[in-house]
Amino acid sequence: MLDKFKNLPLRKGVGIILLNSENKVFVARRIDNPKNFWQMPQGGVDKNEDFLTAALRELKEETNIENVELIKELDGTTTYELPDNLLGIIWKGKYRGQKQKWFLMRFKGNENEINLRTKHPEFLDWQWIELDKITKYVVNFKLDIYEIIKNKVKKIIN
Repeated sequence: MLDKFKNLPLRKGVGIILLNSENKVFVARRIDNPKNFWQMPQGGVDKNEDFLTAALRELKEETNIENVELIKELDGTTTYELPDNLLGIIWKGKYRGQKQKWFLMRFKGNENEINLRTKHPEFLDWQWIELDKITKYVVNFKLDIYEIIKNKVKKIIN
């Protein structure tokens, strides 16, 4: 990491592991990445917003999904650092990475509720995948946190 970015703070964020009735995980393919990378819904926490409220807002903003049930707030937080090629670009250059609080939720709605054509679209496509596959499709700099999340979720749902 270049010296000029080392003192940047971490962005406060949330992530959602959304399971369907078969315990498959919702993932979506980002608009801004030309490669075949998929991720779970996630985003920043607004000023004076608690983590759960931020998670529900981000889920709605990114996917239109509202019909969910909280299964568990995962213990602790996860942190990732942006790769050098994204430093100074993502989040208007204000952060060097993200410290996230993750929530495990169950989708209770009908799939026609899922709509990626939101006010500010972030995703091109979505799918339900097996929990073990979430680490196969994620960008490299998020691989470690997806591995941690996968292991935590396995302990909860098995």
